[in-house]
Amino acid sequence: MEAIKLLSFFERDLNKLVTEIELYKEEKNLWLVEGNISNSAGNLALHLIGNLNTFIGKKLGNTEYLRDRDLEFSAKDVPRAHIITGIKDTITMLKNVLSQLTTEDLAKDYPVLKFPEPASTEYLLIHLAAHLTYHLGQINYHRRLLDK
Repeated sequence: MEAIKLLSFFERDLNKLVTEIELYKEEKNLWLVEGNISNSAGNLALHLIGNLNTFIGKKLGNTEYLRDRDLEFSAKDVPRAHIITGIKDTITMLKNVLSQLTTEDLAKDYPVLKFPEPASTEYLLIHLAAHLTYHLGQINYHRRLLDK
């Protein structure tokens, strides 16, 4: 698969993430947790921003992104506008990085061992797209269950 085709999945789902964040009736509800729902939508959005900027931006695009994974899950009451800006900046980063990747780049081993065995860059990008979609679904359910 070409990197530009993968970009279409990332862009589609990140734009849907913006929509989900915007659909919350009350900004404070982005941070709700209840019962067995232990991750808020706000924290999941911050996690996705950090994840993509680390594994694609920093590792493939050589950006200067510094990840604080613990903060992705512990930060509270980050303004909705800040999260949306982070998502849109992530889309821009993805366009910049993925548009530069060749078929040969995709076939190479991803530069960091993320799985027990080496994996191609293409494999890791598909994994990251699936990870994004998984958390996007969680955010959709979070909003429908807790944004009352």
